[in-house]
Amino acid sequence: MRTALFAFAACSLALPVTAEEVNIYSYRQPELIQPLLDGFTESTGIKTNVAFVNKGLVERLVAEGKRSPADIILTVDISRLTGAKAAGVTQAIDSSVLSTSIPEQLRDPEGHWFGLTTRARIVYASKDRVREGEITTYEDLADPKWKGRICTRSGTHVYTLGLVSAVIEHNGVEATEKWLEGVKANLAKAPEGNDRAQVKSIWAGECDISLGNTYYMGAMLDDEEQKAWADSVRIEFPKFASNGGTHVNISGVAMTASAPNRDNALAFMEYLASADAQSIYASVVNEYPADPNAAVSDRVADWGAFTPDSTNLADIAENRGEALKLVERVDFDG
Repeated sequence: MRTALFAFAACSLALPVTAEEVNIYSYRQPELIQPLLDGFTESTGIKTNVAFVNKGLVERLVAEGKRSPADIILTVDISRLTGAKAAGVTQAIDSSVLSTSIPEQLRDPEGHWFGLTTRARIVYASKDRVREGEITTYEDLADPKWKGRICTRSGTHVYTLGLVSAVIEHNGVEATEKWLEGVKANLAKAPEGNDRAQVKSIWAGECDISLGNTYYMGAMLDDEEQKAWADSVRIEFPKFASNGGTHVNISGVAMTASAPNRDNALAFMEYLASADAQSIYASVVNEYPADPNAAVSDRVADWGAFTPDSTNLADIAENRGEALKLVERVDFDG
């Protein structure tokens, strides 16, 4: 195996640079990206070194500055990617491979980050208590017919803020505040727990629908205890009433501002943008390839087809601060 884990303090000097390696800071656990790393090394001969950094990734890069050994950031959620750019720890990439493979709405307009896989923010609906097609838009979640029937995680969680930011982009601040008030009025209980906990609540009869990311269905199906929860629901793909798209978020990649192995890092990014690599990655994490021409796994395809929202995620991310203000103003978690 040509992949190595590396660790060091933020104040340490950069690792020795060789012509045949690329150093990766990964928010995702090494086992989830191992097939990609193996494929890249097999096709290029370039060794990959991975540090699993699930907290403080940007802060670590800021502290290391120009001494950082990291070439690549692999992370999830648009807020983390835009946060890295805002902190000045990424650099712009001009690559025809990346710009051709990754749809415009899933990459930074200035080339600082690129989406690799997407996950839809969908509704998990009880098979027994919710008719197919009964909920079609995110705006429907504020309809009084759902009073006492919705479960969701905290309004301040990044996944919720991402959706609220998208609602702002489509409907404006004032309408989004009214929408949030309506959703809160329909909650079966105060927001708590993660996305899987909400599906468990549906299985237990505590609510009928919940918000969640698509990949959690795969995670539940792979867990002996949680499979019953997954079997009690189906996935519905709500859309924004304004343009008919389903909100998606991404896992993505960026090159660090001080990448010591820039050419190797670019080769790695372009490899990740290939249809084969995206299909492998998406299959492992139960997500959708960013490249619409890449194959979707049979499991994910079984959840149904949908039309992704075409709004650029960079525009949605700019609403994150306003989204947090609205969530706090309506006391969504109270």
